Amino acid sequence: MPVKIPDSLPARGVLEAENVFLIEEHRALQQDIRPLRIAILNLMPTKVATETQLLRLLGNTPLQVEVTLLHMASHTAKNTSAEHLLEHYVSFAEVRDQAFDGLIVTGAPVETLPFEAVDYWEELAELLDWAKTHVFSSFFICWGAQAALHRYYGIGKYELPEKQFGVFPHRLLVRHERIVQGFDDVFYAPHSRHTETRRDDILAEPRLVLLAESEEAGVYLVQSADRRQLFVTGHSEYDPCTLQGEYARDLGKGLPIGVPKNYFPEDDPTREPLVRWRGHSNLLFSNWLNYFVYQEAPFELDVPSAKGGRP
Repeated sequence: MPVKIPDSLPARGVLEAENVFLIEEHRALQQDIRPLRIAILNLMPTKVATETQLLRLLGNTPLQVEVTLLHMASHTAKNTSAEHLLEHYVSFAEVRDQAFDGLIVTGAPVETLPFEAVDYWEELAELLDWAKTHVFSSFFICWGAQAALHRYYGIGKYELPEKQFGVFPHRLLVRHERIVQGFDDVFYAPHSRHTETRRDDILAEPRLVLLAESEEAGVYLVQSADRRQLFVTGHSEYDPCTLQGEYARDLGKGLPIGVPKNYFPEDDPTREPLVRWRGHSNLLFSNWLNYFVYQEAPFELDVPSAKGGRP
């Protein structure tokens, strides 16, 4: 089934060229089914690229998904045009009275700041509190995961001596959970961050379950005990050349940056990157949409509701 997005969204042309299943708004309105309502709070500076990455993954399922793109009104975007935000995004204030099947909160380039020092923290904290009653299942990525763990569970983040940068092997700690159904015992995922969430902090919180980790990159996949929240510390949504672009950007700025690990063949940045995370990435998003959103969220979303199955 397709992803329903506005006809004018820039990602549409890229996704159509890749044969990702999309549907025009007027066609979706004629179908007698209810699409899944997914809100995406896009905190990344490269908003169009991130939209495309996430929509590509949401479109690789047999479910119709209606996406609402959110931005923080308390923050002025420097890398995205005001016209793009006005045409395709809404503020949290515009949806606070609505309910959604799912919410995705992306990473953000603010991880070295204390949470409360981020200029939109107060608005984000309000949204995270709202999500507990107005969203059935939430999916938090990288800094978004750290922010949600801090807000919900008081779990901190810790600065790393150098950037965790590259593609790392991870192993499953729990195999019976549906979110990891179909995963290999060892799978790969990209990371690009200056801070970490510590294993001992997760294990000390009985309301959280550590599902997967990396010997080198640390905590990767965490789930709330009620299975309503998913925290991913890496960037499974990244395109094949995203890390390459970040590496070139940091080099150009004269920042201290190493070659992303396990990414270029023989760690040679003149060679084409090797993609080893695409299968895991598609499984992660399709499992979330199917088992934790479609199969569990109530059909009626007019008001916040308790857990109930779809008819």
